[in-house]
Amino acid sequence: MDNREKMRAGLLYDAAGDTELCRERERAKNLCLQFNNLPYGAKGERRKILEELLGHAGTNCDIIGPFMCDYGYNIEVGDNFFANNNFTILDGAKVTIGNNVFIAPNVGIYTAGHPLDARERARGLEYAYPVSIGDDVWIGAGVSILPGVCIGARSVIGAGSVVTKDIPEDVLAFGNPCRIVKKINKIS
Repeated sequence: MDNREKMRAGLLYDAAGDTELCRERERAKNLCLQFNNLPYGAKGERRKILEELLGHAGTNCDIIGPFMCDYGYNIEVGDNFFANNNFTILDGAKVTIGNNVFIAPNVGIYTAGHPLDARERARGLEYAYPVSIGDDVWIGAGVSILPGVCIGARSVIGAGSVVTKDIPEDVLAFGNPCRIVKKINKIS
């Protein structure tokens, strides 16, 4: 099993020592740099880069730079997506974001992590677990979403939260660690 297969399987893999993974990260960083250096009004050019960079970019996908990611191809974004300044995704594993999702400034989605064992960390090993965000979710400013987390549809994550565990549908959650504060009533 090569490092990319290990990465996709959620196993420990060597991201720094794998030539192909390094080349793929360099490609993504260069595309992010191009995207971030375009004027905001250059919608067509910005869209082309997102289509080349991301695994899927839905219609009406708007990201205000700077935006950074590791690979890009592991990111799937639905329709009517908006992300504000300083959006970072470490996408060693799949990141799936639904339709009508709003992301405030300074949000990070992190699929990658490092082992607790110091010897394994010193060898440059890491793991990646997928992150999923449902439709109609709002993520507040300065939120960190950690590896393996799923956020249910229509939920709101309050500013400054560190999301370490799954959040169900239709809730307001915030804090460090992020916890459910109340159920959100559905409008019928």
